[in-house]
Amino acid sequence: MSHLRQRRFRELFAAEPEGVWAAPGRVNLIGEHTDYNDGFCLPVALPHTTRVTARRRDDGRLRLHSEQREPGRITDLTVAELTPGSVTAWAAYPAGVVWALREAGHRVGGADLHIDGTVPPGAGLSSSAALECAVALAYADLHGLGLDGAALAALAQRAESAFAGVPCGIMDQLASACCTAGSALFLDCRHRSWERVPFVPRAHGLALLVVDTGVGHDLGDGSYAARRAGCERAAALLGVPALRDLAPGDLPGASVRLPGELAALVRHVVTENARVEAGVAALRSGRITELGRVLTAGHASLRDDYRVSCPQSDLAVDSALAAGAVGARMTGGGFGGSVIALAPQEAVASVSGAVSAAFDAHGLPEPRVFTAEPSAGARRVA
Repeated sequence: MSHLRQRRFRELFAAEPEGVWAAPGRVNLIGEHTDYNDGFCLPVALPHTTRVTARRRDDGRLRLHSEQREPGRITDLTVAELTPGSVTAWAAYPAGVVWALREAGHRVGGADLHIDGTVPPGAGLSSSAALECAVALAYADLHGLGLDGAALAALAQRAESAFAGVPCGIMDQLASACCTAGSALFLDCRHRSWERVPFVPRAHGLALLVVDTGVGHDLGDGSYAARRAGCERAAALLGVPALRDLAPGDLPGASVRLPGELAALVRHVVTENARVEAGVAALRSGRITELGRVLTAGHASLRDDYRVSCPQSDLAVDSALAAGAVGARMTGGGFGGSVIALAPQEAVASVSGAVSAAFDAHGLPEPRVFTAEPSAGARRVA
């Protein structure tokens, strides 16, 4: 497909591209809303990628084209005029990467970028991080910056948080930049360190299913930021640098000292960090089926304590479990998006069918269900 993208690039920009770079979306096995609390999480990269076909420009112009978002329009920007808030909608993410590179002292200029891919936007699969990391890697290679995955992820996070205005943690970008095939990434978000833990479900007779509920979410609408602000307020009231510094044994005392809505946020983050560690222990020991109960407990916490689920996500989880999945939960920031389910391979068809039937019975559009293999992170493909 790279030659088709290159041909499309020539049609759009009347010039030859210098290369094609790809970065994947991700699903998070466990560890939701822990990254901005300095906690732990356990993502895997999807086979679905965003691809950026690019060439440098020497006139300071940044021209952006998205095959999925605005196929009939090229967004034309001036690199020197990029400031937070100056670019909106999807174009803020690639523009923000260029801004972040320059803010970090890298002498980079304009470019022509053609963006295409298969990561569904608004599905909780980190389409924004995939876009940011693909652009960051393209720029790093084109300008010989020699940046590693962690540095690319940090620039991408800054682009999303400071330029696009979504106060995200680092997990999505680290997953997109640093994952490898056949493994999950056990992330310590405080130290930005990670360990690759083997995760090949099919080797254990299992499959990881992703259910795109079709409910688009928008983390820029304020709900996500409100949860993060609540966590920061709770940490300040409890006198700790971040909620990562609390253990499950601290929860009874925290509940007494905090308003009810903040106590619930704290309870989720603290118990979710413990679930990540339990999930990692299960993978390290080869007891992958035990990951299922961790997933299901995580969904209950996101639904009841963090309050970021929605009826469609709950329906997908409940119907998958009833049909034989060993565990299921919503994944991503919430308020829609996707659900993951860990199911025996022989039950994949019945689980997929049960979820679709449940949506039909409730008068909902049919969800998209697919099997996800843990895949590679950002790389050059042409």
